[in-house]
Amino acid sequence: MKSRLVAVLLALLAGAALSFTAPASADVVAADGCYTWNRTLGEGASGEDVRQLQIRVAGYPGEGGVLALDGQFGPGTKAAVTRFQQAYGLGADGVAGAQTFAKLYELQDDDCTPVNFSYGELNNCNSDWSGGNVSAAQAKANALVSMWKLQAMRHAMGDRPIVVNGGFRSVACNNAVGGAPASRHLYGDAVDLGAGSQGFCALARQARHHGFAEILGPGYEGHDDHVHVAHRSGQFWSAPSCGI
Repeated sequence: MKSRLVAVLLALLAGAALSFTAPASADVVAADGCYTWNRTLGEGASGEDVRQLQIRVAGYPGEGGVLALDGQFGPGTKAAVTRFQQAYGLGADGVAGAQTFAKLYELQDDDCTPVNFSYGELNNCNSDWSGGNVSAAQAKANALVSMWKLQAMRHAMGDRPIVVNGGFRSVACNNAVGGAPASRHLYGDAVDLGAGSQGFCALARQARHHGFAEILGPGYEGHDDHVHVAHRSGQFWSAPSCGI
């Protein structure tokens, strides 16, 4: 009887061993439909994987900052990664590892757009992003960066929806609406925002923290009915009715 009991116990233990799955290593990163990082990234790293990370944390440069998308993991990228980690309750060490990448995978769709924004929202002009002041591919790439900045802004504002009224324009589309000849809409990196539930001034003020070098809103000529955010070589913010 004793030997039979021992045999039963051994069989149960063997079954348990077969059914047990060891936890995945913290360094193992699941593949993603858009982009998969295959290494931990920290200061001193460089390459396309760093640039892809920079695109997704471009909305976390700090007030008045703009993160360079140069594929070089320097102090600015570390600070942006740290702010991203803090925003989502992750360990905030400025090093992009498994937890950081897992959150990014959760936030992006298979076309690399953030889950709360889409290419269609940022292009009411045509279907192929052509006819602007840069190539179609560049205009679309610029719009992607703007969407990630908006995703950061949206999260900072309590994850309430942000209303997008328009983005990229070809020269023909820009002329049709009376846009400025040098409008950033022609480059694909400008976005016009509706008031939504937050209101124009809250949007304009919050945009200062998320990598937009150009912010135009109420009180600036032609912008009392929307907030315009964009990239540009130098900072230009003007929304006098909002104290900006």
